[in-house]
Amino acid sequence: MKKILLLAMLTILGTTVSNAQETSKKAKKAKTTAVAALPKVDGAGMVFENETIDYGTVAHNADGNRQFVFTNNGNKPLIITNTQGSCGCTVPTTPKEPIAPGAKGVIGVKYATDRVGPFTKTVTVTSNAEGQPTKTLTIKGTVLPDAAPAAAKS
Repeated sequence: MKKILLLAMLTILGTTVSNAQETSKKAKKAKTTAVAALPKVDGAGMVFENETIDYGTVAHNADGNRQFVFTNNGNKPLIITNTQGSCGCTVPTTPKEPIAPGAKGVIGVKYATDRVGPFTKTVTVTSNAEGQPTKTLTIKGTVLPDAAPAAAKS
């Protein structure tokens, strides 16, 4: 009787481990497929992980730095020639070096969180990307006012 129970438990354990390994393999394959799913471009290409950054609700004078990450999905180097914020409160940073085919790059953006209230701003990116030499990215969110000081107790 003990041998039968032991055999049954080992069978269940073996099946569980096998299924876990299979699930892990499927997850890895799905991740590989997602990376390979980037459309290839003849020339320089630019595919962003996210074209909109939502700051959400941030405190007054909080850190306003964020990053737009992109991949050159082409077969030639990508050159970002200009990045321009829609106003003086949105300051982008431009990669100085060409982005090699298959490599990732970053466009930084800093929003001036000293301005209270909701905001939606854009960053215009100019490059040598085939089919989209100009790309518009968006940042949005709400900057909260400072908390009102507590009334002094008498």
